[in-house]
Amino acid sequence: MKRESDTKQKLLNTALELIWENSYGSVSVDDICNRAGVNKGSFYYAFKSKSDLAAAAYEDHWNKKRALMDGLFSSQIPPLERLEKYCDRIVQDQTAKYEKFGKMCGCPFASIGSELSTQDEQIRRKAHELSERTMKYLASALRDADTEGSVHVKDPVELAREVFCYANGLIAHAKVENEPNVLNCLKDGVFRLIGASRVAVPA
Repeated sequence: MKRESDTKQKLLNTALELIWENSYGSVSVDDICNRAGVNKGSFYYAFKSKSDLAAAAYEDHWNKKRALMDGLFSSQIPPLERLEKYCDRIVQDQTAKYEKFGKMCGCPFASIGSELSTQDEQIRRKAHELSERTMKYLASALRDADTEGSVHVKDPVELAREVFCYANGLIAHAKVENEPNVLNCLKDGVFRLIGASRVAVPA
């Protein structure tokens, strides 16, 4: 049982990394199996298709980052500071990928969602679902910021969507330019969008 579990986790990790680094269409089952050191028989024992694996891999990735998101958006942290930390984390993650692969990889959820939204309904739904989860964190921070009076937010859910779309648009642009410095304006842009002044976030 443990061996099956280890094999499945290898496939999940490898699929995410290969697809994120390249694209869904350019990565084959053979590529995933070869990188993971798993034979194709074991692949099809664990997953019915590459699509099933991709959806599971992205869910697995979210589950691993959920504790981080809970920490970034803790109610113990002032709401505007949560947004600053969120922006900082995006820049850190994207820069780390750039340093590892020599290219900007973009947002894993947005990248696969935009690539396959008209081709694979399962993956489109998964990308949408994971994006909505992030927006709930943003909406919570914006709602709390409005309550404390640091910003005036008429509709936290809609503004959260605008912030999310702005951030992902900038990430996509950084990917097109293959330039991490494009993200240097992320925090300023987010705070202009919500009508707030930047706060000093402790290092």
